[in-house]
Amino acid sequence: MAISLSVVLLLAIILVVLIRGGSIKAGPAVVAILFGFFLASTGMAPSINRFLDSLADTINSISF
Repeated sequence: MAISLSVVLLLAIILVVLIRGGSIKAGPAVVAILFGFFLASTGMAPSINRFLDSLADTINSISF
């Protein structure tokens, strides 16, 4: 839960920066948000979630 909330917050901040910087207009941003919303309700959602969880675990296991 904490990881997914952090990812959502990070992506929201990136989206706001892209909109304010003029790199992406409001229309394409809305399309991207809707795409993510509808993608989350498909059968691919569990696979994407497992991939992101394994990626987070891999990053977490790196020690410097």
